[in-house]
Amino acid sequence: MSKKRLIIGISGATGAIYGVRILEILARLEDIETHLVLTKAGKMTIQVETPYSVKDVESMADVVHDVSNVGASISSGSFRTAGMVIVPCSMKSMGGIAHSLGGDLLVRAADVVLKERKKLVLVVRETPLHLGHLEAMVALTRMGAVVFPPVPAFYHLPKTLDDVINQTVARILDQFDIDVKLFHRWDDEGMSRHPDAGRTGSLAAAKERQEAKKQR
Repeated sequence: MSKKRLIIGISGATGAIYGVRILEILARLEDIETHLVLTKAGKMTIQVETPYSVKDVESMADVVHDVSNVGASISSGSFRTAGMVIVPCSMKSMGGIAHSLGGDLLVRAADVVLKERKKLVLVVRETPLHLGHLEAMVALTRMGAVVFPPVPAFYHLPKTLDDVINQTVARILDQFDIDVKLFHRWDDEGMSRHPDAGRTGSLAAAKERQEAKKQR
């Protein structure tokens, strides 16, 4: 069976650990082939925000592409991939993609993914957002991209920063139908913690069905 190819971009926004964690996880999966492209600012952020060196991060990928090499395999629509995620995605990179400015390999590869109607996920990191940011996000959404800010969730009761990171990373990978089971997903059991849960008929019925299955 051929491997699923996924392009991983890391640009210069804060949150480099999200991209690193994705590479760490996918390196353990034999059916995924990762193609990594790092911007200059992305390399700086890795060294400032994480305990990893750039070489450490590059060693996690199956293939590493130089961001200045616009003739790399991932710059062509004939190179088959499942899509691309830029994690984190700076406003500069997002703006370049929104306006189809293929100045470097990161933006070019993202543009190719869009034109080939593949999944492009942009884990954009900035706050607060001005109108230019929002308009670029709207334009990208209309083009078919998924704008995916790394907004933390707390329904899984995270106890560490890693728990928060893993939940976001798992939800990002869900976009590519890659289930890595890094956190407890929301379900009726989670809702049962609500003080009024016992009054909800659908929840009570669901519990009864679960109990009936256990007794069979």
